[in-house]
Amino acid sequence: MQVILKTSAGDITLELDAEAAPKTVSNFVQYAQEGHYAGTIFHRVIKSFMIQGGGFAHGMVQKKNREPITNESSNGLCNLKYTVAMARTNAADSATAQFFINTKDNFGLDKKICKDGFGYCVFGRVVSGMNVVDSIEKVATQKIGGHSDVPIEDIEINSVEICEAA
Repeated sequence: MQVILKTSAGDITLELDAEAAPKTVSNFVQYAQEGHYAGTIFHRVIKSFMIQGGGFAHGMVQKKNREPITNESSNGLCNLKYTVAMARTNAADSATAQFFINTKDNFGLDKKICKDGFGYCVFGRVVSGMNVVDSIEKVATQKIGGHSDVPIEDIEINSVEICEAA
C-alpha cells in the first residue's frame, strides 16, 4: 500500500509494509482515514537524523491520540535512510500517531542495537519525494517552550492520500 503525504513543501510518497508491521500500518492508515494528519506539522527536524510529524498542529498544539500500539520493532526492518518509523516515548509500547522519516541510516534505533532494548518500528519507506524530505531536513529550527528542533516556518501536512498497492 502507498500513501501520499501532501505537504506544504511538496508530496512524499510512502510505501507501507503491512506484512512486516501489520498493527503499525493499520494504526497509521486509521489515523490517515480519520483525517488526523491534516493540519499537523513536521514539529521536530534534526539534520543528519530525522524529520518527525503527525502529532502537533500549528502553534505546537498537541493533537489527541488513540491508545498506544504494540511496538513491532522486532520485524527485521532497519532504520535506514528514507524509511518511516513510529515515534514513541521511553516506554516500549507507547507509539500513537507520531512518525518520523530517517534522513540517514540510524542503526542505533534498531531493536538489536538500541540502548533501551526496544527499538523503533520501521513500517515503510519513501519511494518518491526524497527531495522534499531532504529540503525539510535543511530548514532552520528553534526552541519553543520545552520543544527543541522546531522549524521556524511551519511545514504542514495538508492531507494524506491512501493509494492502492503499486
